[in-house]
Amino acid sequence: MSDFGIDVERRADGVAVVTLRNPARLNAMRFEMWEALPDVTAALAADRGVRVVVLRGHGRDAFASGADISEFATRRKDARQAAAYEAVTARVFEQLQTLPQPLVAMIHGVCIGGGLALAACADVRLAADDARFAIPPARLGLGYHRRGVERFLALVGPSATAELFFTARQIGAAEALHVGLVNRVVAKEDLESTTDHLVAAIAANAPLTLRAAKAAMVDALRPAAEREPARVEALVAACYESADYAEGVRAFLEKRAPVFRGE
Repeated sequence: MSDFGIDVERRADGVAVVTLRNPARLNAMRFEMWEALPDVTAALAADRGVRVVVLRGHGRDAFASGADISEFATRRKDARQAAAYEAVTARVFEQLQTLPQPLVAMIHGVCIGGGLALAACADVRLAADDARFAIPPARLGLGYHRRGVERFLALVGPSATAELFFTARQIGAAEALHVGLVNRVVAKEDLESTTDHLVAAIAANAPLTLRAAKAAMVDALRPAAEREPARVEALVAACYESADYAEGVRAFLEKRAPVFRGE
């Protein structure tokens, strides 16, 4: 096994876990890791057995400490190279945001720069109480892609986004919760069990409903000219035509837990 990479575990309960692994650098994202993620997300998107995806960092010290700065001198040394690099990362962010399944980020420790940009693509973010967050470009002199700024504006609003970008300071888990950067903060020793309970509850719900809801959320956040309301409406209609809908109603009337099959 390489010293770094993207690891994927598919569990029998419909949960897939994607792990960012580069422990020697607090899971900093090497270029090869950015390149690998689109294939990973495409495979998960096409897998009807996957009902929810967890994104995490290897170990318990970091989600991801950002892009690997040791590569900047060769990968992002000028505007042309930076544009090529950002084309790769932009594809990753777009695919994570539009993943048809719910995406949950489980955040231990350091979550900075490109790591925070990855976490921001998740639908739900759970953080340990030792988590630390920052957007450091102002201390590096690099430009931040417009779509990335838009992502944070949609997530935490203009004032919090401005402070994060302008100061480049680190904030702790409590402040991240206060500004809306994360959904929940729990004790470090409880983060994995809390995440497991959340994703198990999601995975037990109707997959077609989850996909329709996710598609509606993604579509609503797109620029008006790029929206596809007919596609969202078709996904909603498919729910009503599904065997899962009949099972859900029947289970409710019979006062039992439904068993959904995604069909």
